[in-house]
Amino acid sequence: MDGSDRPRIVLARHGKTAWSENGRHTGRSDLPLLAAGIRNAERLGDRLRRAPWRGLPGAEVLTSPLERARETCRLAGFADRATRWDTLMEFDYGDYEGLTTPEIQGDRPGWDLWRDGVPGGETLAQVSDRADQVVARARADGRDLLLFSHAHFLRAIAARWLEADVGFAARLNLAPASLSVLGWSHDTPAVELWNDTEHLLP
Repeated sequence: MDGSDRPRIVLARHGKTAWSENGRHTGRSDLPLLAAGIRNAERLGDRLRRAPWRGLPGAEVLTSPLERARETCRLAGFADRATRWDTLMEFDYGDYEGLTTPEIQGDRPGWDLWRDGVPGGETLAQVSDRADQVVARARADGRDLLLFSHAHFLRAIAARWLEADVGFAARLNLAPASLSVLGWSHDTPAVELWNDTEHLLP
């Protein structure tokens, strides 16, 4: 078995926002897309309608309820098929919402989100549990999932799909409006495509 008959997770990160442009941790703040984010969401949709994707006709489409993910889903052309799922919301950064990593490290030298977590927000264990819900849904449903969500949470899903500790997400970069696929290598969960932004090239 090469894994082709097994469910995959197709990950679509939302387009650029003002805070993603300048590196601010954007958890539950409901920011709109920038003009560049709108264009890139449309390009992502164009790509998903072409071969080999052809609109992923058999996939279940799920989106975070936050505006930047919902709008990316709509602009990509999947709003009529999408279900909002609170599980897909971004990491709750608590007291670090809106701050950049250098700002946080000014008070906590060497701080790392995936090792140290955040005060007043979600724990790494809670984020891992949410990611496990996504993985379980994909494997139980038996069909592909197309997810419109957020950088850090999509990275957490990838880590847990690979059966790694959620902290492995620190090693997985994810650009705005990128496309990734979690699938199989024979019977082993694998990454088929990661952080692909070919559709954003001039």
